[in-house]
Amino acid sequence: MPTNGINRALKLQFGLINHENRYLTAENFGFKVNASGTSMKKKQIWTLEQDEQDGQIVFLRSHLGRYLASDKDGKISCGAEKPDHDCHFLIVPQSDGRWALQSEPYLRYFGGSADYLSCFAQVVGEQELWAVHLALHPQASLLSVARKRYAHLSASEGEISVDSNIPWGVDSLVTLVYLDGKYSLKTCNSRFLSNDGKLVKENTNATSFTLELKSGKLAFKDCEGKYLTPIGPTGTLRSGRCSKPGKDELFDLEESHPQVVFQAVNKRFVSVKQGVSISANQDAETDMETFQMEIDKENKKAMFRTNGGSYWTLVTHAEIQSTATEVEINTMFDIEWRGQRVALKASNGKYVCTKKNGQLSAVSDTVGDDELFLMKLINRPMLILHGENGFVCHHKNSNTLDANRSVYDIFSLIFNDGAYNVKSVNAKFWYISTSGFVCTDGDKPEDFFLEFLEHGRVAIKGSNGKYLRGDKGGTLMGDGTSVDASSLWEY
Repeated sequence: MPTNGINRALKLQFGLINHENRYLTAENFGFKVNASGTSMKKKQIWTLEQDEQDGQIVFLRSHLGRYLASDKDGKISCGAEKPDHDCHFLIVPQSDGRWALQSEPYLRYFGGSADYLSCFAQVVGEQELWAVHLALHPQASLLSVARKRYAHLSASEGEISVDSNIPWGVDSLVTLVYLDGKYSLKTCNSRFLSNDGKLVKENTNATSFTLELKSGKLAFKDCEGKYLTPIGPTGTLRSGRCSKPGKDELFDLEESHPQVVFQAVNKRFVSVKQGVSISANQDAETDMETFQMEIDKENKKAMFRTNGGSYWTLVTHAEIQSTATEVEINTMFDIEWRGQRVALKASNGKYVCTKKNGQLSAVSDTVGDDELFLMKLINRPMLILHGENGFVCHHKNSNTLDANRSVYDIFSLIFNDGAYNVKSVNAKFWYISTSGFVCTDGDKPEDFFLEFLEHGRVAIKGSNGKYLRGDKGGTLMGDGTSVDASSLWEY
């Protein structure tokens, strides 16, 4: 989806929940569709696509890449590889935030229960109403469509301001909390946005919003039927006067890339403060010492973006500078994960080292102290992990973790000299037991290591040298010997 911002807008993927609290499900065999799912796993996730000619018309694509369709008799199928006439639907939002889905060619409504789904109702009843449960990772950047500015926590004002040119630092991280069909916006300091613009500790009716979609953008409707909008010169986020969403009330959710700071062997932070040269010469962490790490989807190499929008790049004489405005071969680096430190290899095949004056240069053939960096992730103080089978969540009756849930728990991520400790909701720490389970009731912190191996995904290594993975039974284990789909996590 196009975006006005600097990062990709997130594809809108969601589960649809019917009046019996069951999810719309696309079965693997025979492209059959039912409403029998009890939670949101892979088969229950649908992607919304829009018709390029007519933005009101939407298509619903299943996890198998096939499109939901209704014929003139209301018979439902989901086998079309390309969306044809019968796949055209209109979203009719209801006052309680639920959707009715209307066949655009036949004007009938889609609904039903279990295996008995049809698109033949002439009016919307309870059976034709669907609640929308977003399936994307709940941590993102929030972009105002009208202002082309990002939301961020304004600590001094105790509010969310929508006046950032770029989503920089931990303050720009927004966590969407889903509860009973409604969404709340949680800031990085664990406050909820209230409809009057204040940030509060408790999640209440005033902090709960229903999500509406308008031409692929999101609007947040409060308990009084008004919509969140940026107000005044700093764009204070609160409910406005409108009871219909216009451009001012529309937002994009963008993926939130990891942002990191580097500390070199001289104990100073890598910075762009002194101009185009990338140098380890600062004692404080500011926006100038914070870099956005973007992993290339194809070759898995890393690019580092500065807060001015330029990229680190290898220039003549092997110096590293922040002069690139486009991604190309010289802006790509290989990261070698070496426990509590990382080494960076530039496109000339040499390792990046810190010279005596702090300047970074790619001149080394081997890795010693000068080629090692401490890398700290700064924009995930709250950790939410989503694997191939669902979210990571406390197991109901034990000290282990499930890795296959449609709801998530929020964990605290604490940096510890190149490693990380994970704190549970109960203020106890994660550790790996002798039998390989990840347990959540440790009295003292245990080190874990984050390896950002793919775009949007991280591998997590335990102190035992093994990777965290979701096993077949849905339990989080700390016994993975290699990285595969079961040990990569959206974070």
